[in-house]
Amino acid sequence: MNQSSPEGAPTQPSPPETGLHARVLDHLGTAICSGDVAAGSVLSIDDLVDRYQVSRSVIREVLRVLASMGLIETRRRVGIMIQPAEGWSVFDPQVIRWRLASAGRMAQMRSITELRTAIEPHAAWLAAERIDDDEASELVGLAAKMWAAGKAGDEPRFLNLDIEFHRRVLAGSGNEMFAKLQLIVAEVLAGRHHYHLMPHNPDEKALQLHTDVAQAIQRRDGERAREAMVGIMEQGFAEMKSMWEQTVEPGGA
Repeated sequence: MNQSSPEGAPTQPSPPETGLHARVLDHLGTAICSGDVAAGSVLSIDDLVDRYQVSRSVIREVLRVLASMGLIETRRRVGIMIQPAEGWSVFDPQVIRWRLASAGRMAQMRSITELRTAIEPHAAWLAAERIDDDEASELVGLAAKMWAAGKAGDEPRFLNLDIEFHRRVLAGSGNEMFAKLQLIVAEVLAGRHHYHLMPHNPDEKALQLHTDVAQAIQRRDGERAREAMVGIMEQGFAEMKSMWEQTVEPGGA
């Protein structure tokens, strides 16, 4: 999946070596996470240089990154061995992006949604206690903007607002570990849109639930904020599951 620059930011061309690195990393990472290159497979630097037509230094840097994610392990006299999924850095946003690009997309969506269901409702509950008044008001305004974008069918704007809404709730919890999950949430929300697992016009119930979360946080009603956030998680996964089943993609869950 291509990464876009922040809205309004100028796009700078990447140095040639950097561009090659990103291309090879994305291709090989996706191949491993999709199972096209199976766990237990052994690769060599020479083969990868020939396959991608890049320098050995580019391949070595790609392998260094993949090793840091737990996707590969280099063994002397053996080569580069692909590691099983159990050892991957499953919280790494790039690993999540590659897994969302695979046939096992819904399993990844389910896994992240279960994580979010465990964390985000409690984050909303904490935010109702800890967020300051100005931030709470801004969250209510953000929910209103989401409603307008959703009703207008403006998907790019709705996605950006949705990501920002959940980022603010996580940050508003006052828990630095919860706040770090914003990158994972951004990946799964972007993935829903990219792979058409999101209605063109968001369901009115989902829009109302975001409003309910924001208003409950502003009223310092932690229990209501928690309940509404659980509703968002359940609604979102039900939508994804329904739309996935309609596409009848191979490997779907």
